[in-house]
Amino acid sequence: MRLDKYLKTARLIKRRTVANEACDNGLVLVNDRPARASYEVKPGDVIALRMGLRTLRVEVLDVQENVRQADASALYRQV
Repeated sequence: MRLDKYLKTARLIKRRTVANEACDNGLVLVNDRPARASYEVKPGDVIALRMGLRTLRVEVLDVQENVRQADASALYRQV
């Protein structure tokens, strides 16, 4: 699954276009490297999101196309 779509599905970012822009601006790192929106996310990847002064680091546990809102937090864990 593409990185921008994963960020939206996991509800780390509300909209896919915003996730795409964050990737383009270098605000998203995967395994400590700047990642493009087209990066294929796989379990075990560590994603770092810079949001303002705060950085959110999560490890990908699962990749699913459709997830209910209540189950979205099961796709990752905070590192």
